[in-house]
This record gives sequence, C-alpha cells and structure tokens, in this order.
Amino acid sequence: MSRAVVVGAGLGGLSAAARLAALGHEVVLCEQADEVGGKLGWYSRDGFSFDTGPSLLTLPAVQRDLFLKTGAPIESVLDVVPLDPVAHYRFADGTEVDLPGGGLPRVAAALDEALGAGTGEQWTRFLRRAAAVWDVAREPFLESPLEGPRTLLRLARSGADVRAVAPWSSLRSLGRQYLRDPRLRVLLDRYATYSGSHPAKAPAALATVPFVEQSFGAWYVRGGLRRLAGAVEERARERGVRVRTGAAVERVLLSGGRAAGVRLADGEELPADVVVSAVDAAHLYRDLLPRPRLRPSPRRRSSSGFVLLLALEGRTPGLRHHTVLFPDDYDAEFADLAAGRPVADPTVYVSAPDDPALRPSDGTEAWFVLVNAPVHDPGGRAPGGTDWTDAHLVEGYARAVLATMARRGLDVRDRLRWSVVRTPADLERETRSDGGAIYGTSSDGVRSAFLRPANRSPVPGLFLVGGSAHPGGGLPLVGLSARIVADLVGPA
Repeated sequence: MSRAVVVGAGLGGLSAAARLAALGHEVVLCEQADEVGGKLGWYSRDGFSFDTGPSLLTLPAVQRDLFLKTGAPIESVLDVVPLDPVAHYRFADGTEVDLPGGGLPRVAAALDEALGAGTGEQWTRFLRRAAAVWDVAREPFLESPLEGPRTLLRLARSGADVRAVAPWSSLRSLGRQYLRDPRLRVLLDRYATYSGSHPAKAPAALATVPFVEQSFGAWYVRGGLRRLAGAVEERARERGVRVRTGAAVERVLLSGGRAAGVRLADGEELPADVVVSAVDAAHLYRDLLPRPRLRPSPRRRSSSGFVLLLALEGRTPGLRHHTVLFPDDYDAEFADLAAGRPVADPTVYVSAPDDPALRPSDGTEAWFVLVNAPVHDPGGRAPGGTDWTDAHLVEGYARAVLATMARRGLDVRDRLRWSVVRTPADLERETRSDGGAIYGTSSDGVRSAFLRPANRSPVPGLFLVGGSAHPGGGLPLVGLSARIVADLVGPA
C-alpha cells in the first residue's frame, strides 16, 4: 500500500482523496481551515443559511461516477433535484426570460416567447455548434491529462475535426456567427464569467458551458450544495482517509528530486509516496515548493466576486432559484474588471433557493447576491488594483449593489433584517486563492486551455487538482481533475 498526502480539502481534494483510497492507497488529507469544503463554503446565523460558493450542479454524471467508484450511488446520501427554470434573466431593455430545464427544445421555445420569434432558432444553431465542440473536446481536453499544444496536435492526427473547436477564436466571435439578437449575445457573454473571463478573450471552447447546462440540466442539492462536500468527506472517511483539519501545510518535501511528503506549519512531517495539491496552483508553486525553477510562468488571475448575504423578511412573489439582472453596458463591466477596479454598474446575480432548510420560517428568505469583482490587489499587480480590506470602500460598494438591485426591480432594502459582506480579500484569506481569484488563472486567450497548470507537475510524484489546474474551475471540471489524477497515480 502506497502513502498519499492530499493538500487542501475543497471538492477537488476530497474527491481525489476518496478515489485514491478506493484504489488502495493510504491517504491523509490536510486542510488548513477548521472545516472541509474550500470554496463550497457555508454561512449560518439566526436560522438563515447560505451557500457561499457554487449554487447549482451541472454535469452530474461526474459526481455520480465519483460516488459509484467509491461506494454507494450519490442518491443514497444526497437529495439531488433538477432545477426548472434554471434561471431568470432580466435584460437592460426590460425584457425577461426564464430559461427552463428539460432540454434544448424547451429553451428555444422559451426564448421565442420572451424575446421574439427566431431567437430560439438562433440559439439552437449556436448550441448545435457547441455540441460539435463538446463531442470533439470532451475526451482530449476535459477527461485526459493536459499535454499542452501536443493535445491539439494529437487530436488532429486522430482525424477529429479540430475546426469544430475553433481553437483560435474567442467565445464572443463564435457567438457573433450565429446570434443576431443583442440579448442573446449578452446571454452568451454571461457564460464567460463562469470561468472568471472576458468573452472577447475567452476561447470558443467555452461554448460547451451553456450546452452542458441546457442539455444535461442544472441540479440542486436540498439543504445546500455544501452538503455535497460533506457527503464526499464522509465517503472518503469510509474508504479509510484520515482527514486532518487545522493542519496547514507549509512545504512540500522533496527527496532525490521527487515529492516525498509534506511539512505542516507546526513542524510535523508526513512522509508520502505521492502528494496531491488541491490548493491554488500559484500558492503551490510560489510558497510550498523550495525550488524557484519549478515555478510556472505567471498568468492572469481570473476575476473574483463581491458577495452580500441578505437575511430578508417576507417573501418575493415569483422569485426563481437564480435571477440575473443585466446592466445597460456589459462591456463596461469587463473594462472595469480588466482595469482592476470595482464594477460601476455590475451584473447582479441572486441565488435564493426555495429551501426550508435555509430559512428560519416561511415568512423569510435567504439571498446570496454576487457581482463580479477584481481580485484583492492592494499592491497593484493589476492596473489600478483594489484593496478589498478598505472598510470605507466595502461599505460604500455594498450600498451601491443594493441600490443597483433596486433600480432593476429588486428593492429589498426595507426588508433587510441583516446582511454580511464577503469580499475577494475574505476569499483569499479563507482559501489561499491568489487574490481571491475564484477560478485561479483566467481563461482569457485562445491558448488558455493549453496553458493551465497541468495535473502532473514537473516534480515526480506531485500532482495538481482543483479549479486552478487542468481542466479548470467549476464543480464538474474540478471533479474531472480528481478523476484524471487518480488515473495518473493508478492503483496502489
């Protein structure tokens, strides 16, 4: 039996630990916080509870595979339910649309009814192209280890239609080929933010994000997505993983040029044959490895988020699980983010599950409100730079977000029992993500898919999982990274 140490107990680390234990490895999982979950965070107070990270589950087959490979099916431990509608969108011109679950024909019909005849066909044609991207890219780009541009070359030699992936096009430019209605273009641009990226710079392969969401559905875990992390932790423990919280790793140990274990902040050393890092790749290469020559080239960080947790009196008629309120000028939002400053007129995302487990009574609501935000950057690495520890800035911006919601038809200021603000600086402190970047490095740049840190590091015996590594951020891709690493390590 070989020994493995997993550093970081976000969903990637938990999943990798459970998979490795199921393969016969002796696994220790070290987490610097007092609880597992990482960005699958949770906040409770006075009977109100909030997921502070992801609020829906897409491509559930990834999680189903994890639970099947490590024991009983996911349905035996979690109540996973489909969302319908998936989200409510309100555009700057006042038009609104509910995007349903249940497949692409229903989505097309909803678009035709809300935005006008023909919009459904435009979106359908775009998603047909996205389906072709998915068919070509799924195995070599998402389910296999990253091998840089050689991945694309291998794909071309296999006879696959690489042109379908449009490897030198951006998401926005691909969308412009199919979408004439400006609201559909805004809707597509929104999906670039799922990876903290700019739609004019993100690769066309991100077209698979709306395709996956609308083809395979979006799902919710009753009681909150945080229960997913708890269920994977329990599964890992059942397979024999030793989970150690409050155990910060300060160094990956090397012996003979390969990973040989870790040293904790209190000086304890844990020897291992394999080390799996589930922390931000920048933190790993900058802080945990002793040899500067192993650091990867610096890349642009993804955007972060500014969050309000709102405990509200009363109920909102017709409130959906997810609501998105678009601004007048979406490009101005991306310009502010690129300049490293808080967005003046942001898109507002509201997650308000109709889940009794999240509220103290039927006459109350718990809202998670998110706007895109630049990373915490007091030193000014990005142009301008924002210091999210500035209390005056944070208080003023929280008021501005509430005022923006009011202008767009969701004024809850007179219903507010209390609120909690979470900034990119909080996310950096709690998860050690670089600047609070939600997705590690951004997907900006057509070659970004080949430049994300690989799952197999330059150090033999050291592997990477999680949102900052290949294949990327978001629950499905994080789960795939754990599967890739488990396959790379192999049985004990």
